[in-house]
Amino acid sequence: MFLDTVLTRNPQLVDHAAELHHSGAVQPDTYVLDLDAVEANAALLAGEARRWGLGLWPVVKQVGRNPEVIRAVARHLPRFAAIDAPEARALHAAGARAGNVGHLVQVPHRALPEVLARRPEAVTVFDPANARAVSDAARQLGCVQDVLVRIEGAPGSVHPGQEGGVPLGELAGFAAEAEQLSGIRVAGVTAFPCVQCVPGSGQPRPTATFALAREARGVLAARGHADLKLSAPGVTCAATLPLLAELGATHGEPGHALTGTTPLHAVDREQPEQPAYVYVTEVAHVLADGRLALHGGGFYPRSGVESALIPRTGARLAVQQAPAESIDYYRLLAPGDARPGDTAVLAFRTQMFVTRSTVAVVAGLATGSPRLIGRHDALGRPLPEDAGGEGTDGEGTGGP
Repeated sequence: MFLDTVLTRNPQLVDHAAELHHSGAVQPDTYVLDLDAVEANAALLAGEARRWGLGLWPVVKQVGRNPEVIRAVARHLPRFAAIDAPEARALHAAGARAGNVGHLVQVPHRALPEVLARRPEAVTVFDPANARAVSDAARQLGCVQDVLVRIEGAPGSVHPGQEGGVPLGELAGFAAEAEQLSGIRVAGVTAFPCVQCVPGSGQPRPTATFALAREARGVLAARGHADLKLSAPGVTCAATLPLLAELGATHGEPGHALTGTTPLHAVDREQPEQPAYVYVTEVAHVLADGRLALHGGGFYPRSGVESALIPRTGARLAVQQAPAESIDYYRLLAPGDARPGDTAVLAFRTQMFVTRSTVAVVAGLATGSPRLIGRHDALGRPLPEDAGGEGTDGEGTGGP
C-alpha cells in the first residue's frame, strides 16, 4: 500500500532497514521506524494546528506505544490521546501527559483511580454508568474531572468492535444525569470516525457521525455548557486540519499522520508528512508451486498490503490475500526471484500494538548517519540487547 511512496519519499529508510536485517541487527518480523521523520511530521502538525487554532492529541497505538516515538512527538505535541489504560501507563512512563483518555476503550472502573490521579485533560465516557464511575473516582481523589461524551456513530459508519456511545436522541437525558454528578464536568463531545477517505480516491470527507457530534455539541450548549470541546478523530493530518476547523472541531487526534501512512498518503505522494516506517522480514521457504512464504507476525488484516521488495534481486513480488481464518505464521508471495533467507521489505498500514513484532527505532537517517537507538516489543517494552539477530544465517544469503 505504501511501498512506492516510501521508495520515492524515504528510500534511505528502505536501504537501512534491509541492511539491519542482513547484518543481524534485527530479526524477521520487525518494524523499522525513522525517528527523524516522525519528529518532523509532529513538528509539521503542531505548526499547522496552531495556524488553524486547533488542539491535537496524538495517538501512538499504531507504532507500538513506543517510548522513543512518544518522547520525540511530545517535544511538539505534549498531550496525547490514550486509547486505553495500558496506553495511558505507557505514555506516563515515557514522560508524556494525558489529553483524552478512554475514547476507543473505556477506562476499566478499577483503573480509574490510577488514571485520574495523573490528571488527564479529558476522559471520554460512553454511557451513564461510566460517567458515574468517573465521578465517584474523581470525588475520592478530591477533584472534578472533565469528561467528553462519546456520541453513538451514524449507522454504517462505525468500525466493527468499536461500537458504543450515547445516541443523539438520548443526549439531553444523559446530560441531565451527568449534571448532578459532582465529580465530573461535561466538557464536550467526541465521536469516531469523523473523517474518512473515499475508497479509491483517498480524498477525505466528513462523515455523518461528524454531523451528529456537531449537533450534540449544540444540544449541550443549549443546556448552558460553555467552552465545549469537539474532538473529531479520523484521518487527522495536515490536509484535513482546515476541514476540522471549518466544521467547528476544537481537537484532532493524529495517528498515522505521524508516520505518513493515512489512506490519503497511499494515493498522494505529495502530502507533507513523510513515510516513516517499513516492515522487514525474510523468505522462510518455497512452496512446491514456486510461491514464497515470508515469516509473519506483523501482518494486519486491514493493511492493504500489495507487494514486497526483495532487495538482493530488486524483485517486486505480489502479496497474496490471506483469509480471515488464517493465522499469521507466514504470508505468501507470488513466485519470483528470491530464495530462503532473503530479506523482504514491505510498507503497509498497520497497528503495531496488535502484532507480535519487534519495533526498531532508527535515528540519524535525515543526516546520513543512521543508528539503531532502541528495540522494543509491540507494546513499547524494551528488549534485551542480545534478543536480535536470529533472522540471518550468517552467510549473506539475505543481503540487500
